Amino acid sequence: MKTTLKLLLLCPLVVPTLVWAQAGGCDAKRASLEQEITYAQAHHNANRVSGLETALAQLNANCTDASLRSAKERKVADAQKKLAEREKDLREARAQGKGSKKIADRQRKVDDAHADLEQAQTEAAE
Repeated sequence: MKTTLKLLLLCPLVVPTLVWAQAGGCDAKRASLEQEITYAQAHHNANRVSGLETALAQLNANCTDASLRSAKERKVADAQKKLAEREKDLREARAQGKGSKKIADRQRKVDDAHADLEQAQTEAAE
């Protein structure tokens, strides 16, 4: 319970840093984690330091720019697949003469999937 609460309180601080780090590759992720470790040490948060050091060790062992690139490409492919599924659902709803509320709901899902795809493509281009 306490660990979950701590994680929930720290997420708003860590997530933006990690998102920024993803845009810059492994070196940026490494720098971000090292900065987080320094901050946790300054505030005498031993559990946080331990977790961040574990994350840094895993990053050093597993992170390559090629793996980050392939993950971004995989995210784009997943978003394209999701968009295709949503468009198919919309076409089927129109063909079956579903109500305007259902069609509007499916259109909203298509729009959301399209936005997700654009975001994935933007991240992949960085």
